[in-house]
Amino acid sequence: MAVGSLAVFCGSHDGNNPSYASAAIELGTLMAKHQVKLIYGGGKVGIMGKVADAVMAAGGTVTGVIPKVLLAWEKYHKDITELIVAEDMHSRKKMLYSLCDAAIVLPGGHGTLDELFEMLTWNQLSIHDKQIFILNTAGFYDHLVAHIRKMYEEGLLYEDPAKRIFVLEKPEDLVAYLG
Repeated sequence: MAVGSLAVFCGSHDGNNPSYASAAIELGTLMAKHQVKLIYGGGKVGIMGKVADAVMAAGGTVTGVIPKVLLAWEKYHKDITELIVAEDMHSRKKMLYSLCDAAIVLPGGHGTLDELFEMLTWNQLSIHDKQIFILNTAGFYDHLVAHIRKMYEEGLLYEDPAKRIFVLEKPEDLVAYLG
């Protein structure tokens, strides 16, 4: 599958581990180098801002999608290729999914997990069939990946999650999937 656009879901905070920001910058640079358009939440802060800044600095293309409610609350990015203002969070997520060929999840909080699980659910329901990657920087998602595996082993999922989720240890591991 050729990936021309990649949704990146991640935190609007940097987190306590500097490797999260480093991996985000490396991913953004790699995306621009391979001409993969960034689709993301539109923020200029935290890990999400680092990815967008890296794509732009390397000459890539960035589309941010932010809901109206966060325009004043969240610091939106003014220096990206395109910023789309969605009516609400649900419209934002639907737009993010529709604009991307695949998605990758970096360290983040509740919103990041919400986006991951909604994409997985939509895949399961055949609303879309997009590859989903987890960038497991410094083992951030070890427990979550183990829990998802546990749900499968306990017979609570319809299929092996390894068919839908590809766990990467470092940004350059994504290159093999860019096609």
